[in-house]
Amino acid sequence: MWNSEWETASRKTLEQVQLERLQATLHRAYQRVPFYRKVFSEKGILPEDLRRLDDLKNFPFTTKNDLRDNYPYGMFAVPMRDIVRIHCSSGTTGKPTVVGYTKNDMKNWCDAMARVMVAGGVTRDDIVQITFG
Repeated sequence: MWNSEWETASRKTLEQVQLERLQATLHRAYQRVPFYRKVFSEKGILPEDLRRLDDLKNFPFTTKNDLRDNYPYGMFAVPMRDIVRIHCSSGTTGKPTVVGYTKNDMKNWCDAMARVMVAGGVTRDDIVQITFG
């Protein structure tokens, strides 16, 4: 196991953490990203309307077109000085999409990938090649 505390947590505990983190994310997006204030307003919802995980179905999902329409940095919820990595698609099927990552985002990504690899049986002694095409 990579992180036994979370990988053995009860469903109730995980759902409570998911709800709290989703609430924080919705508040942050609403406060810091004009796009989300606009789409929430159009749907007549506020971040406070997420009271249970089931309420998530009432919120709009971000699409690839949303990212493209706000190109390049219109969806960032933090100042550029807090961005440590930028991923940009090639734009083969249209305008490129840009996603910025903070230091904390990168830590979370590394933890998630480590968990996936450990679950797949990868050990410290293995060599892994990740090839993108």
